[in-house]
Amino acid sequence: MAAYALTSCTFVLLLAAAGADYKYDTKWFKVPLDHFGYQRNETFNIKYLVNEEHWDRGDGPIFFYTGNEGQIELFAKHTGFMWDIAEEFKAKIVFAEHRYYGASMPFGNKSLDNNHIGYLSSGQALADYADLINFLQNNAVKPRYPVIAFGGSYGGMLAAYFRMKYPHLVAGAIAASAPVHMFPGMLPCDVYHRIVSSSFAVANKTCRENIRQSWSIIRNFAANKTNAAWLEKQWKLCDPVKDNGDIQALIDFLQSMYETLAMVNYPFASDFLLPLPAYPVRSACQYLTPKLTGQNLLEGIGKALQMFTNFNGKSKCVDYKKGDDYGNLDASGWDYQACTEMIMPMCTNGINDMFEPNPWNFTQFSEECHKKYNVYPRPDAARLEYGGDRLQAASNIVFSNGLLDPWAGGGILTSISDTVKAVVMIDTAHHLDLMPKNRDDPESVKMTRQEHKRNIEQWIQEFRHQREDRKN
Repeated sequence: MAAYALTSCTFVLLLAAAGADYKYDTKWFKVPLDHFGYQRNETFNIKYLVNEEHWDRGDGPIFFYTGNEGQIELFAKHTGFMWDIAEEFKAKIVFAEHRYYGASMPFGNKSLDNNHIGYLSSGQALADYADLINFLQNNAVKPRYPVIAFGGSYGGMLAAYFRMKYPHLVAGAIAASAPVHMFPGMLPCDVYHRIVSSSFAVANKTCRENIRQSWSIIRNFAANKTNAAWLEKQWKLCDPVKDNGDIQALIDFLQSMYETLAMVNYPFASDFLLPLPAYPVRSACQYLTPKLTGQNLLEGIGKALQMFTNFNGKSKCVDYKKGDDYGNLDASGWDYQACTEMIMPMCTNGINDMFEPNPWNFTQFSEECHKKYNVYPRPDAARLEYGGDRLQAASNIVFSNGLLDPWAGGGILTSISDTVKAVVMIDTAHHLDLMPKNRDDPESVKMTRQEHKRNIEQWIQEFRHQREDRKN
């Protein structure tokens, strides 16, 4: 979606502010396995979290978070903006869990098997949310409560799509850091990694150049068994580096580390994906400046690696073979979605970014997906289903993006109409505007939240006026 070493006292205070604990009731709602066919009649339960502490049952809105790729409690904890404004709007808060994530598994622990994963899609999830909203509105033909959708990242995409697909159920949507324009043919494939590299250059240009030069050094160094043993000890790796496959896994893990640090480069300590200090890119770069070479560079990378994987001191070693499956998100099903409908081409060239050259090869990607899931990607699926940035027919959506966020490259950065608006924050990372308010929030985030509130108020009033008109 972050200062140098903090004292333990300061860290505890900032972390508490960054991820507050909220009270909610955990409930379950029965949904069809398949909303779009008529031959399978199975059902299963999705989880949702509810807080009615400030809700005006007579007229209050429903703030509805469209859950994304992970257990819903994580998003409830870190989407403090909804909680912060609930009393002001007298709103009911609902966080709905996405099917196939968290505990909302249609087939239990077999759900992610190839024989059962086929009902994981954004369209099925949106239909789940539509059924849940209908239930929360007491199945009313003329709904009583205005519903405002919220979401960040993939959840932000879903919030926007929810308004687009079900405008009769959703009065408006706050879509934060939503890369709705990141599908094939919509933008250059190197945009994401250019922004990652830019975030490191903003922290320190020498840091970026050290990272750019490190890849060949790591490969050559790790190819020697004695050096590999040194890496295992120095970097505290869970597994030794034995062959080229292990070297590639380590390289992939490091690249993912830099990507994640850029995405969650928040101005306060946070445990959103995993525990990290304030401005974690800057924190990593303190070990990668000045210009370093050889073993000195590897020692610096090892220190950054420890900061990334063990900031809270609870990790015994670096499990580099886990790939992206680390931290708090538990997004195991996302790879399947990325292999079917959510095709987001990415590439690197080592010139405009700080990574090894890696061109986008759809044929290779497609064959890898088929090998894993026995499916072939449909590269045009999301464009045909949701439209990318061709949203002139949509309404009542605010797209917010921070320019330090790598996903902003696929975001809506200019307003499309008077009712499909873009808000850009030049100095923020991944959906910071949806997080709990913090004393270290940039002014751009504070202003964006005020803009969100103005739009929410307008959407609620429009809904109420329309409801009165229907009555008359």
